[in-house]
Formats: sequence, structure tokens, C-alpha cells
Amino acid sequence: MAVRIVFFASLREQLACSSLDWEGRSPQETVASLREKLAREQFPESGAVLLADTVLAAVNQVMAQPEQAVADGDEVAFFPPVTGG
Repeated sequence: MAVRIVFFASLREQLACSSLDWEGRSPQETVASLREKLAREQFPESGAVLLADTVLAAVNQVMAQPEQAVADGDEVAFFPPVTGG
């Protein structure tokens, strides 16, 4: 399963990565399982920032819950909460 991963704002800075193409070994990924695997396997030094409860996710530019399935060819974006005025 091939997934495009995109990181925004402070996550991009903390991980020193704006995007990557991830080849999953499991055809049954969720946003939560993908986030945990990225933190553990792709970013072992700085991945803890991905596991914060405040990190938001979107799948194909639509806000996603942790239990949402991720399919081959999806784009998954991770970003910190956004504030504005």
C-alpha cells in the first residue's frame, strides 16, 4: 500500500520533513495505526510529536478521525491544531 504523507506547520519543522511516500506492509491501516508506525519506524528520534493528542489528521483533504481507514493511493496530512482570529 502506497500512501503520500504530508506534514504541516510545527510538525514539519520538528520532524524536518514536509512530505514522504510511505509503503505500508498492512492493507488495513487506520489514521491512528499509520501515525504510530510513522512515529516509531520513520521518525524514531522525533516521532513523539506525532503522538500528541492535539495532532489533527486529514485523509484526501477531509478531516479524519483516528479510526478512519487509509487506502492505497490516499494522501494523509498531519498538522497541529489551528488557531486564528
